[in-house]
Amino acid sequence: MLADDPVLPDWADGCVTHLVPGLIGVERLPSVAPASLVDASAVVLVVIDGLGWHQLQQFSSLAPTLSALEGGPITTVAPSTTSAALTSITTGSAPGEHGIVGYRVDVEGENLNCLSWRTPSGDARDRIVPESFQAVEPFFGERPVVVQNSPFQSTGFTRAHLRGTRQQNWRTLPTLPVEVRRAVAAGEPFVYAYYDGIDKIAHEFGFGEHYRAELTMVDRMIGDLVMALPRGAAVVVTADHGLVDCTDGHSELHDDVWALTDRSSGEARFRWLHAKPGRARDLLEITRHHHADRAWVVSVEQAIDERWLGPVVSDAARTRLGDVAVAARDHWFFADRADATPHWLIGRHGSLSEAEMHVPMLCHLS
Repeated sequence: MLADDPVLPDWADGCVTHLVPGLIGVERLPSVAPASLVDASAVVLVVIDGLGWHQLQQFSSLAPTLSALEGGPITTVAPSTTSAALTSITTGSAPGEHGIVGYRVDVEGENLNCLSWRTPSGDARDRIVPESFQAVEPFFGERPVVVQNSPFQSTGFTRAHLRGTRQQNWRTLPTLPVEVRRAVAAGEPFVYAYYDGIDKIAHEFGFGEHYRAELTMVDRMIGDLVMALPRGAAVVVTADHGLVDCTDGHSELHDDVWALTDRSSGEARFRWLHAKPGRARDLLEITRHHHADRAWVVSVEQAIDERWLGPVVSDAARTRLGDVAVAARDHWFFADRADATPHWLIGRHGSLSEAEMHVPMLCHLS
């Protein structure tokens, strides 16, 4: 592979889609997992939003607990964004199968923000039913305890990717290990926990002192969790994506591109362009002409053939994709006036760089 090639998900052995199936015994675990993990009496899967493998290596001195765990890097899914990746983790399936193919997903010409479950028309939970929009059963029909931020309990996105689970949520970071310990002490064999602080801080502040403080606290939390669990229990830490510092990376799609575009979906580092009728080929050519130096620009057919979205793309998922994918290189991102995401965000993700695509699978067996 050339250094300039995109990093694609490792659907064969080392993707976040393998974690839940492996941990609950449906499939084998990725090869980076320590062999001792299969002997665990209980397993806690902790997903730290935004904890990229390369950022963790860069700031390893601030995370001694995480750095001491066994394991290594695996890949997340494409696009490397929270809604697609978290759904892939909980269902063990790729975005092309579960259908949450990005952050802003085209639904009959209107963008659904999958995290807020809103469209420009407002709350979409009644019009776009989460349980129907994402039809793959989370956790293979098991009903594990989920420990996530309490305000997320009733959201449309929770209904889509965590339905059927038993919520036992945290209120502040130190209470996350408390809730997990209580669940394991009650005899739960598998617990899923989620924390979103690193992603929030990196979006707003980048990788400066705020990020370093947040990573330090997360590392302490993992240390508290390891100490709180009984002998024989395992902690597995992963993430949904890494991040890229996009300071000064703002880029506008050329007017010639917009002239052939009916609408766009996705997000700043992974835009789907939906062509005007009959203009898909022209849109691909003009987008490559203007933006191939700052993005991987491919047709939807190429993205499907190269399995960007997984080995299978369902009919429902296919209707939600555009005609041309614009996956940003380096530190670039592409603005869209219809996307309300603040343009000043520093840490960003969604594309196919190493920093975004490589995430940890780290394990501790008590």
